[in-house]
Amino acid sequence: MSVPSSPSQRFLDASARLLEAVRAQDAAIQTTADRFADTILAGRMVHVFGSGHSRILVEEMWPRYGSFPGFNPIVELSLTFHNLVVGANGQRQAMFLENVSGLASRILRNFAITPKDSALIVSSSGTNVVPVEMAELLQQQGVWVAGLISREHSEASTAKRPDGKKLGDFSDQILDTGAPAGDAMVTIEGLDTPVAPGSTVGGCLIVNAIKAEVADRLTRAGQPPRVLTAVCKVGSERATALFESAYDEHSRRLAQLFAPLGLESLPPTSSDPS
Repeated sequence: MSVPSSPSQRFLDASARLLEAVRAQDAAIQTTADRFADTILAGRMVHVFGSGHSRILVEEMWPRYGSFPGFNPIVELSLTFHNLVVGANGQRQAMFLENVSGLASRILRNFAITPKDSALIVSSSGTNVVPVEMAELLQQQGVWVAGLISREHSEASTAKRPDGKKLGDFSDQILDTGAPAGDAMVTIEGLDTPVAPGSTVGGCLIVNAIKAEVADRLTRAGQPPRVLTAVCKVGSERATALFESAYDEHSRRLAQLFAPLGLESLPPTSSDPS
C-alpha cells in the first residue's frame, strides 16, 4: 500500500510539472529572445512591467546576479509595496490602484518609447487593468510585447475591463507560467482552499530561460553582456568592475528614455535679442 505523499512533496511534484510546461514552450521562448536581443543590440531597452506580486519577476530579470543591462524594470511602488499589508501603503490600496484606468499612461509618460523597444508584461491572471493597458499602449507605439500569464488562471478569470480584453489580447507572444487556475497548487485535507502558489516558480523558469537565450545571442553578435557576477566566481576586483560597468551601461540606456521627453512640445527659441 502506497504512503500518501506529504504536502511539501505534492508541491514539489506540481513544480516539476511546471518545469515541463515551460520546457514545452521552447518556440515561444526562442521568439521572445530574438526580439529582446534585437532591442538590446540596437542600443534600446526591453521594458519589463508587472503589478502586485508580478513585481517579483520584473526584478528577477534585472538587476540581480546572472543578469545584465538592456532591461528597464518598471516597478511602481504604489502597485507593489506589500510588506505593510494593512494601513498606509497597504495591500487594499495596491489592489485598487492596479485596476485604475489611465495609470499606465501616466507611468509610460516618463519614457520616450520607440518601436525599436520591446516589452515583457507580467500578470498571472492577465486581467488587471494597469498591466493590460500597459501592453495596449506599448503596442500602439509599435513596441513588440510578450505577455507572461498563467493561461489556465487567465482563462478562468473575468476581465476587469468593460470590453472584456485581457493581457493576451495585447500580446504579440504569450508565455505561460503553467500554474493552475487559482494559482495555489496543494490541497490540504480538512482545508477547503488550496495553498502554495506556482506562478512565481513557473515565471522564474521562463524569464531566466529567456535571459540565457538573450545572453547567447548578444555574445554571438559580438556584444557579450556585462553580467552581474558574484565575488566567489570571479574575485573581488572583477566582480566590482562588472557591477560598475553594468550599472553605467544601464544609466546610458536609461538616459535615452529620458532625454527626448517634451522636446517636441517646446516653442522655438528666438534668436532675436529684442
